Amino acid sequence: MTDGPDILCVGAAHWDVIGHSRAQITLGDDVPGTIHQTPGGVALNIARTLAQQGHRPALIAAIGQDAAGKALVAEIDALGIDTRFLVRPDTLPTDTYLAIEGANGLIAAIATAAALESMDMHALAPLHDGRLGSDVAPWRGAVVLDSGLTPTLINDLVHANWLRAADLRLTAASPAKAARLRAFMGRPKCSFYLNLAEAGQICGTSFADSARAARALLALGAARVLVTDGPNAATDADAHVQITRPPPATAPQRVTGAGDLFMAAHIAQELADTPRQDALDIALRAAAAYVADAPHLS
Repeated sequence: MTDGPDILCVGAAHWDVIGHSRAQITLGDDVPGTIHQTPGGVALNIARTLAQQGHRPALIAAIGQDAAGKALVAEIDALGIDTRFLVRPDTLPTDTYLAIEGANGLIAAIATAAALESMDMHALAPLHDGRLGSDVAPWRGAVVLDSGLTPTLINDLVHANWLRAADLRLTAASPAKAARLRAFMGRPKCSFYLNLAEAGQICGTSFADSARAARALLALGAARVLVTDGPNAATDADAHVQITRPPPATAPQRVTGAGDLFMAAHIAQELADTPRQDALDIALRAAAAYVADAPHLS
């Protein structure tokens, strides 16, 4: 890759193993279905979509040096993602995400995250040692951060002087880890991408719709928020503007990765200076098309 990156994606990169059945699944069920393994993780999913749309994303993530890690890095390289800044621990296995999906949505998921949680400020060295930026000449592009990073690292990044000029795009790895993003409340140039459950975790309450959730997040100090709610209306809001738009109606065939695809599609539109309402509509259409398309299972 000869050109430098135009966007950085920091966080999870692992193998996704997804079991999918067309049946309604309840606790203890043994159902027919298919199993699919693919590169995944919030940061990697977003980088992949951005690369597909012509951008030059660099991935900052931790991937083991085991056979699974070597295969994963080869796949990432093939996707057109810059892997020069990966951390490659030699004592940890490559992380894995295992999920079961049925006709009634995501049933359960388990993730191993030892490699991801080993990341510390040394992993972000390219942003302050001159390779991507420094205190004197900070990175000025977009940086995607996912909340799978440890609370310690997230708190350190909030105060990192070399991130002061960056356009931060934050997303929750899961509702359970969403509250870690509270540390960025009050920080300018910072956009939160959350679903309704994640917004509720940050605010400590539940919401009836995305508009109410967005207003509550702004009241907590968020500079800008984008809140999705599955098949219901999504909201993009800051102190001056609130846009609430419905996604296209669709019959979901899968759910894992939909939020990541929405975020990546939205960022791509904003980097292209697409008007704000149009960017939201395009991202919602992209996510709807994704969930309506049955995965290529094997």
